[in-house]
Amino acid sequence: MSGSNTKRRDLRIQTSFETLYSTGGEEGVGVLADISYSGALLDKASLQPAIGTPIRLYIFLPPAEPFELVGRVVRHSQLGFAVAYDEPSDPSVRRLVDNAAAMVAPPRRG
Repeated sequence: MSGSNTKRRDLRIQTSFETLYSTGGEEGVGVLADISYSGALLDKASLQPAIGTPIRLYIFLPPAEPFELVGRVVRHSQLGFAVAYDEPSDPSVRRLVDNAAAMVAPPRRG
């Protein structure tokens, strides 16, 4: 596969967190499969909103309250869809991604 097919701006962190989402008219559930500073991928999605649909994600990072992200559906995958955040430079987005990375990071040795 050529590098021209990968247009990722930010490193994606593999996760597996329960996620609820709302499009304003419909609600669904899925699994946050990966997350970055600019977007996220949901798998096992109960609904697949149309590309361009505004969406709110409610991500459950234990033991804290759900964290909310706002964005738009930018592509579909076989089992879900990808979201680009409306405000990726928001410090709370960076904090969420950093917290998710810390939760799934392998333990340090030494």
